[in-house]
Amino acid sequence: MATAYSTTSASSYMQAMHTMMEAASNFNIDRSKIQFPEDDDICKKSKVEVRNASELITLAQDRNEWDDIFDEFDDISYDKFQEMISSSRNNIGNTIFKKLNQLIKSCSSYLDQDALLKSVLELTYQNEKGKLAQALLDLVGVENVKLISFLLENRTEIVSHNIDEVIDLTIDARFYNNFMTDQEMREQVSENIYNAQNPELSPSQKVIKYPHVYKNDNNNNASLSFSGHKFSLPLGTTRVSNETHEEVIIPASDIKKGKASLYSKLVKISDLDHYCKAVFSYESLNKVQSLVYPVAYKTNENMLICAPTGAGKTEIALLTILNTIKQHSELNQENELDIQYDDFKIIYVAPLKALAAEIVEKFNNKLSIFGIQVRELTGDMQLTKAEILNTQVIVTTPEKWDVVTRKANGDNDLVSKVKLLIIDEVHLLHEDRGSVIETLVARTLRQVESSQSMIRIVGLSATLPNFMDVADFLGVNRQVGMFYFDQSFRPKPLEQQVLGCRGKAGSKQARENIDKVSYEKLADMIQRGYQVMVFVHARKETVNSARTYIKMAQQFNESDLFAPDSLFTEKYSRELGKNRDKDMKEIFQFGFGVHHAGMARTDRNLTERMFKDGAIKVLCCTATLAWGVNLPADCVIIKGTQVYDSKKGGFADLGISDVIQIFGRAGRPGFGSAHGTGILCTSADKLDSYLSLLTEQHPIESKLGSKMVDNLNAEISLGTVTNVEEGIQWLGYTYMYVRMRKNPFTYAIDWEELANDPQLYDRRRKMIITAARRLHSLQMIVFDEVSMHFIPKDLGRISSDFYLLNESVEIFNQMCNPNATEADVLSMISMSSEFDSIKFREDESAELTRLMESSVECQVGGSLDTASGKTNVLLQAYISQSRIFDSALSSDSNYIAQNATRICRALFLIGINRRWGNFSKVMLDICKSIEKRVWAFDHPLSQFELPIPIIKQIREKSPTMNYLRDLEPQEIGELIHNRGMGGKLYRLVEIFPKISISAEIFPITSNVMRIKTNLEPDFKWDYKFHGDIQFFWVMIEESNKSQVLHFEKYILRKSQMGSVHEMDFMIPLSDPLPPQVVVKVVSDTWIGCVSTYPISFQHLIRPYNETIQTKLQRLKPLPVKALDNHLVESIYPFKYFNPMQTMTFHTLYHSNENVFVGSPTGSGKTIVAELAIWHAFKQFPGKKIVYIAPMKALVRERVDDWKKKITPVTGDKVVELTGDSIPDPRDIRDSTIVITTPEKFDGISRNWQTRKFVQNISLVIMDEIHLLASDRGPILEMIVSRMNYIASQTKNPIRLLGMSTAVSNAHDMAGWLGVKENGLFNFPSSIRPVPLNMYIDGFQDNLAYCPLMKTMNKPAFMAIKQHSPDKPALIFVSSRRQTRLTALDLIHLCGMEDNPRRFLNIEDDAELQYYISKVTDDTLKLSLQFGIGLHHAGLVEEDRDLSHHLFQQNKIQILVATSTLAWGVNLPAHLVVIKGTQYFDKKVQGYVDMDLTDILQMMGRAGRPAYDTTGTAIVYTRENKKLFYKHFLNVGFPVESSLHKVLEDHLGAEINSGTVANKQQAIEFLKYTFFFRRAYHNPTYYGILEDTSAAGIHKFMSNLIDRSLEQLELSDCVNIYNNDIEPTPFLSVASYYYISHKTVRTLLVEVDNNAKFVDVLKWLSLAEEYNELPVRGGETIMNEEMSAQLRYPAETIFTGVFAKPIHDTHVKAFLLLQAHLSRVDLPIADYIQDTVSILDQSLRILQAFVDIASELGYFNTVRTIIKVIQCIKQGYWFEDDSSTALPGCILKRLDNIQFNEQGFRIDTNDNPRNNGLNLEKIGKMGYGKLKGLAAKMDVKCLELPENSRKHANKALDIDELNERTVKKFIDVCTKLPVLTDIKFTDQTDASKLVLTAKHYSNRSNREFQVYCDKFPKMQKESWFCIGYKGNELHMIKRCHPQESRADKNNKVVEIVCDFIVPEELQGQTLYFVLINDALDIEYKLQHTLK
Repeated sequence: MATAYSTTSASSYMQAMHTMMEAASNFNIDRSKIQFPEDDDICKKSKVEVRNASELITLAQDRNEWDDIFDEFDDISYDKFQEMISSSRNNIGNTIFKKLNQLIKSCSSYLDQDALLKSVLELTYQNEKGKLAQALLDLVGVENVKLISFLLENRTEIVSHNIDEVIDLTIDARFYNNFMTDQEMREQVSENIYNAQNPELSPSQKVIKYPHVYKNDNNNNASLSFSGHKFSLPLGTTRVSNETHEEVIIPASDIKKGKASLYSKLVKISDLDHYCKAVFSYESLNKVQSLVYPVAYKTNENMLICAPTGAGKTEIALLTILNTIKQHSELNQENELDIQYDDFKIIYVAPLKALAAEIVEKFNNKLSIFGIQVRELTGDMQLTKAEILNTQVIVTTPEKWDVVTRKANGDNDLVSKVKLLIIDEVHLLHEDRGSVIETLVARTLRQVESSQSMIRIVGLSATLPNFMDVADFLGVNRQVGMFYFDQSFRPKPLEQQVLGCRGKAGSKQARENIDKVSYEKLADMIQRGYQVMVFVHARKETVNSARTYIKMAQQFNESDLFAPDSLFTEKYSRELGKNRDKDMKEIFQFGFGVHHAGMARTDRNLTERMFKDGAIKVLCCTATLAWGVNLPADCVIIKGTQVYDSKKGGFADLGISDVIQIFGRAGRPGFGSAHGTGILCTSADKLDSYLSLLTEQHPIESKLGSKMVDNLNAEISLGTVTNVEEGIQWLGYTYMYVRMRKNPFTYAIDWEELANDPQLYDRRRKMIITAARRLHSLQMIVFDEVSMHFIPKDLGRISSDFYLLNESVEIFNQMCNPNATEADVLSMISMSSEFDSIKFREDESAELTRLMESSVECQVGGSLDTASGKTNVLLQAYISQSRIFDSALSSDSNYIAQNATRICRALFLIGINRRWGNFSKVMLDICKSIEKRVWAFDHPLSQFELPIPIIKQIREKSPTMNYLRDLEPQEIGELIHNRGMGGKLYRLVEIFPKISISAEIFPITSNVMRIKTNLEPDFKWDYKFHGDIQFFWVMIEESNKSQVLHFEKYILRKSQMGSVHEMDFMIPLSDPLPPQVVVKVVSDTWIGCVSTYPISFQHLIRPYNETIQTKLQRLKPLPVKALDNHLVESIYPFKYFNPMQTMTFHTLYHSNENVFVGSPTGSGKTIVAELAIWHAFKQFPGKKIVYIAPMKALVRERVDDWKKKITPVTGDKVVELTGDSIPDPRDIRDSTIVITTPEKFDGISRNWQTRKFVQNISLVIMDEIHLLASDRGPILEMIVSRMNYIASQTKNPIRLLGMSTAVSNAHDMAGWLGVKENGLFNFPSSIRPVPLNMYIDGFQDNLAYCPLMKTMNKPAFMAIKQHSPDKPALIFVSSRRQTRLTALDLIHLCGMEDNPRRFLNIEDDAELQYYISKVTDDTLKLSLQFGIGLHHAGLVEEDRDLSHHLFQQNKIQILVATSTLAWGVNLPAHLVVIKGTQYFDKKVQGYVDMDLTDILQMMGRAGRPAYDTTGTAIVYTRENKKLFYKHFLNVGFPVESSLHKVLEDHLGAEINSGTVANKQQAIEFLKYTFFFRRAYHNPTYYGILEDTSAAGIHKFMSNLIDRSLEQLELSDCVNIYNNDIEPTPFLSVASYYYISHKTVRTLLVEVDNNAKFVDVLKWLSLAEEYNELPVRGGETIMNEEMSAQLRYPAETIFTGVFAKPIHDTHVKAFLLLQAHLSRVDLPIADYIQDTVSILDQSLRILQAFVDIASELGYFNTVRTIIKVIQCIKQGYWFEDDSSTALPGCILKRLDNIQFNEQGFRIDTNDNPRNNGLNLEKIGKMGYGKLKGLAAKMDVKCLELPENSRKHANKALDIDELNERTVKKFIDVCTKLPVLTDIKFTDQTDASKLVLTAKHYSNRSNREFQVYCDKFPKMQKESWFCIGYKGNELHMIKRCHPQESRADKNNKVVEIVCDFIVPEELQGQTLYFVLINDALDIEYKLQHTLK
């Protein structure tokens, strides 16, 4: 049966042609092989043959008009056909002009036809084809693509004619007959045939199907729009025209039909794991959630979920959150969930604050079961640092998260812990705020790449047309994480109604019609029982619309439709009664409500609640509700589409994304109507436009281009973009880059550019350079166009941190004035670009005028009808707390205040960075005024909530705060005429912050001064007003200028309230000097809180520094043979001395004069010292040489070097004398060279009269003598003074050699050392053998220490790549923690390189694994794999040595070390980076500057002799320190003395030794010091301010001596009789044990004869020697935890006079001592090192305590102190069984024995002392018994040896280890110092008594070492022999074992203790006890004295 087709139906035609198209597509014709018939006969013949071959029957009903046409062409021959085609191609005729005319006529353009024709033809003639397309596209747009194509195809024919001729012919074609002539028809057919034979084929495209894209493309009623885009209208769509409007209704789709093809089983909650069951309360996930579940919950893939509103996307986000929680939790042994809360953070980015609040509430309810904290972080809700740390899920807005991540001082802990980033409503990319989302994602993706960490990104979105682009941008794998769900997945279908109301947009008619039509729809929906939301586009309009509808309802008598139920009226009337909003109360009566962002949050919440309950039937709201609150309705009506756009200064159309979002609120799943209804009321002219937008799918585009400058500045400030290349890479991560490649025209990129540069590299480069030039012109960055590098500046950083627009910065740059007033500043702020959106409206004029007259305190610059004028008035009204009646104005005022605070803070920092004092003050005042809403000139008490009458009284009287502080409560009450308020005001005055200031000045040079400031809080802390922290600004200003010389932020915590905060500043001095400078402390938040302290320069004397520099003379290098000693010459591998050594050779080697050599590190000063040694050997054989180095590490280095170098050649012994190494006295006696530290040599030389080796010294070499300026400097002064004194007393010359870096006051140092002219050498830094290139880079000042260090990591990495790409580099940091953090950051940066292991020079992987297996530190294990080593004191020695070795062998290229490496190990590198010049100083509880000597020492490691021709040193410091270091690192720092600060102890030592016996001798003694010399040259530095004459300085010295003697007298160390000074025994103890007199004073205050064990621990921890124990940040919490768990909580011990906070150093010492005794595992490695430091000094202090208590005769206390010594050496408590402390035993407590508080057993009849096992019994056992005892005590290996631990992968024979332990146990037991034959020898002299004893066993350790396994240092056997009677001690002696031989084979170890018996004791009977000080062994005796 034949098919009938309609000739007018395009659809029928396409169906008819379908079969032909399929057949044609299978043709495969080779045109080259086709042969055409040569004549008509052949042609006809072939026709006949064909007909015969296949006869077709044509039916009548099959014929149509086309058959008739074909019949007419039946006689066409081939020749005619060719002729026809030829004539068609060659003759342009009228066809082209006619076609052009038709296209021009149909073109949609704002130009008329003639103008358009002329324009397109001009472009056609002017441009070649390549540029013509773009030119035409710009003119006529993409919708007229047919015209563009026609002109491109026919350009050649058109331009062959004259343009005027073509115009005329085209215009003439308008008048042609519209019907085609026969000839034209033939020409058209010919052209069609030609086009059909030569089709332009597009390449075939592979259709990729994605597994998770669920959309229905089979839409049968699809058609094409004129623009070529696809759009569809569902069947049943109706369009009706009414009198007032035209209406298009798109019916709701059939969901069941849409989902019929998709079957997926819903995921049941019961089938899921514990995490999901705990959170989800319903039966199963919905369809969308079930499809997404496997990827969301079971993988870590990035995801994009595009789904309709209401599809359950929030639950999908919850699934990803649960996945993250699951990964950071595990089930413990009790089967309980153990979540690592501190290991992860989840960020949920919501578009609006309202939505954020809703999400927080929802997530808190869901996740509370896991203890997960969810908090909001938005402009409304700020979080403290503690809250951030305790929060796992942070819900924030894009802008807020951008602020957090773009700050370099960022919450780095927060950002680094982010594991999941969820971005809700990601389709906002095409809104103005979209650029923020782009930068967030780009920043996160780059962080993932750079840090190699896993951060999952999940994007949630409404349905998007180009969702694949968004997926690519988010880093989503299209095959796995990309999910798309079409509208059929809506929980309820949506009926859409688009109403086009008559009247011009914005006109009165249009508004009235919209009101009328929207009311009709509203009433209709209410009648159906629906709740309706009416969306309007201004806050004011919400109430106006509600009133309009109420009025219309009353007019039509339909008020009852809307009226609320009486139940609801009663329920909510009470709540509304409390409400201040009159509008809400009024319209609620009619069943209406309003909702907008300008309302208070409580009002919004109430409205939402009432709508949910159904109390409100109609809710008039703004779009905020659609975005921010999940509040669905049956029907939503968008009333009007005119939205005010502040940037355009007029109205714009409502965005389609807002329309879709609002429509998404239509339909309430689970109840209400069967489908949702969305009604859009717009003007008639916009009807088709919105229909098109709703049906067409327009791709979303990027908005980053307009924000490029600000976002690039943020990345540069953050340090992630440092050059153009990195900027190009950054753009590659943005959505704009994705879209530029897909849709180049939108971004002004033509196809030709894209084809030539597919990656758009040049385009991105151009964009970055353009933006960078803009930033450079605004002084926000430095852009070096040669190197293409960016350097951030303070202005740029501040703009980034405070979100300032670059347009605003431009305004501020022009208007900022250092002398600006408050009015100027307010005017400037008002002109900021941030307030461009504030527009003047006529109806606000009266209100603004009223505010202008009543509330404005400062003059307003502009008129009220300007944006700046209105902003200024509203800002001042806000500060004045004026009531604003107009709600729109009130909202504007809040918006202005919110932004003004941020802008003012930024301007304050800009001002203070520019050192503008007045401007900074004004800005800070305005900041505080806005925040407090109180003017800065108002009374400070106005900041408190006080009754208005009281405030008025205070303002009238205007008393100062200082005056109020002096009044009593009653007096304050009388002042304000209200006695009842006196007490309250008194308390408020007390809590008002006040900082007391004191300051001292110390001139350094003639133009640099140091100011030391003490800040003491003088107010009461109240958490309600002060919170946890108070911020202050400390500024130094010149009094006669408004210039800030220095500024710093001071952070005060509650815990620091009782202590004084020290701050040190270096300030420049101008010429002439200002009369005074003022130290000012200003509160950052409190108005009127300012403290000042003037420092007068009236009596200032600038220091005299005679700088002498020794120029290197052009001498011929001296050969080594000049030594004239073959033995010594053989030591040196080189032939010639270097120039510096050559110059100093004669003085050092051929004279005995004192010498000072100042020379840079690495210049060969060690050889200088050796030259002096050779001279001493030659001139004074047999005499000793002392070499003093400031650090133990330097001592060790020198000992190792000289033992290898000198001892084997000359035979001279070298001995080390430090706290770690105490050699045998015989070794010292036999040695020639003693290498020691200043403290050790000072302690020994104090008693020089009794130490022969000190008297036998001929040469003292003091290395690094410039350390005089440090805390240890006074010791060097004492040594030099003492050496000079000894030489004068013994008449034996002692040569002094001081070695130092170059100093600026070398003349003074030389004079102090007694150096003559030819012995002074002070060489400049340029004489280094390897020249040094020095760079000093400044970093921003306002960063905290840790963020500052972090910002330095990338520059350090770049510096290594630039200066030392393949040579060794040293990075010095100030703390152990920073070594680890720096190494990890460098590893992350390596990860972004092509070769991540570029710094590793170990090719053999097996070798690398071998090294790693030897390492114990985890960070070092990781870093070594990237060629980075670590070196600090916290590492075990083997790890340090390995790092040192690998770096030395160049197997690793980078070594990150603390500054101790610079002193301790001579390890040069090509490049040295000093990363930061500050360290944490416990004394000031803050970070202070390093000594220049330390920095010079570190710099000295740059440049490797024999390897490098130059070295490079880079110093990273704060910007404000750059000039300081630049100056002093080049010229040298003047050395000053610090002896005057610690004179008491050193003076006491000289008094004790007899050197000083009266005050005159004390002053004479001072004359030998460097302090004495410098006091004359720089008197102000030492506090000599008024009388600086010689007599005045002498008086100052005398007073200093008097004050020191007073302190010694207070400590009972001296007795003063007139001018004579007599030492007490306590001074002898302090001097002998090298402890402070203040430690003695503390003990004497507390000590008695019944001291408890805990008392002794407390006295020990209170020793002054522990003042330097570091307390690091974060240790306070650990101290509190330790205190709670240890035996004696610190809070109960440190009370009364000795009350200390938990963060005090002495409390820490007390806790660590207890931890040592309890053998607990310490929480951090730093505590282990600190414990070693405490134990190191503890024995010395306790032994001094024994002597002091003995002096007082306190026998019981002495025994308790000795018990403490025993316990500390063994590491146990007094109740522990000492026998179980032996090797291989588990320490046990003697639970069955009672002990008293002194630490001794309470002997009862039941448990006598000698019952049971003790060390004495064990020591007397033989081998067999000990073997049995070991078995009985289960002696075994308790821990693996260190070397076994490193090779744990090898099988260990545990039996062998146990056997070794048993052997060790027996060995220790047989060597226990058990005594026998204890007796007193017969007294031949009544005044002498000798006790002798022998070792029970002749076996003993070398040097009589005692087993003290838990003490860090080796201990020798020592005994206390005490004679006592009752509780009084009469005699005490310390004795040591001595070895003697009874014969050749038998040795005897004997203890001899001899006493001097006082006359009063002779003839008495005394009790004696002999106690070992390390082991629980003691013997009691009784003896009657003669």
